[in-house]
Amino acid sequence: MKRKGIILGLIVLAFLLESTLFSHLSFAGIKPNLLIILTSSFGFMRGKKEGLWVGLVCGVFVDVLWGGMLGLQMLIFSVIGYGNGMFRRLFYDDDIKLPLVLIGASELLYGFANYVGFHLLKGDFAFYNYFSHIILPELIYTVLVTLAVYQVVLKINKKLEAEEQRSASRFV
Repeated sequence: MKRKGIILGLIVLAFLLESTLFSHLSFAGIKPNLLIILTSSFGFMRGKKEGLWVGLVCGVFVDVLWGGMLGLQMLIFSVIGYGNGMFRRLFYDDDIKLPLVLIGASELLYGFANYVGFHLLKGDFAFYNYFSHIILPELIYTVLVTLAVYQVVLKINKKLEAEEQRSASRFV
């Protein structure tokens, strides 16, 4: 139960930082996607189920508070979290390469899905323009921010896992 509360707190904090502080640190209207970093991180750290639920909650926040098509962001984030959960067996705490690649791929998928959902279906066929001005800069910015944010998420996850192991050993 404590884990769920802490994860919800991280999601709220990431959402607030993304919508306030990082809005002021944006370059040409591009800001890093902290919710993708959280969804992907908990997916490959904890597995498909937790990645799915973290993605679902992140998607609900984005859908309800930032508008757009209700349910589209929830679906995109859930798929990203579940997909990252498939890489749990390949995940090692001390290796940063896999998280960077997975978070970069998740951001790319997120940008492409947003293009399809919000632009292509409305008849906007300028994919190259959207890719070069929105997807690629956001991908680079998110991967750079991942270098710092991922370390914090990893420490929190390690602390929670250690506490869960201590409490489980008490009952054995």
